[in-house]
Amino acid sequence: MKRVRVGSVAETWSLAAEFAKDLKPGDVVCLEGDLGAGKTTFTQGLARAMKLPGRVTSPTFCIVQEHGKLVHMDLYRLSGEADVLDLGWEDYLAQGAIMVVEWPERAGTLIPGNAWHVRFRHLQDCADSREITISRAAGQMQ
Repeated sequence: MKRVRVGSVAETWSLAAEFAKDLKPGDVVCLEGDLGAGKTTFTQGLARAMKLPGRVTSPTFCIVQEHGKLVHMDLYRLSGEADVLDLGWEDYLAQGAIMVVEWPERAGTLIPGNAWHVRFRHLQDCADSREITISRAAGQMQ
């Protein structure tokens, strides 16, 4: 497990770039945290580190945004696994894309046991400070 305190967008992007080096095709990255905690900012850093074209924005209303080999999902507005499957979850997994998933609890048991978990927590001492914890389930942390 890795736990880091960040205080800016640049620091969040730097952490995401470091993390991107560990990602492989087919990986699922679960982003967990409150609204405004930095999930989309972290995804922007991943896309930037992977040199993917286009602008990464929150997919809250469109639910899925494809950025080449990175698929960014925001499951906030969905109610469960059936809705997630209807999005084409299995097709995205079969493509071998790196799937970055906000609000992964909506996907339930569809989240693979070896998924990465990136947790964001606001810190009280400064409005821009967050604690970001990166881990991998089932003892898979590298």
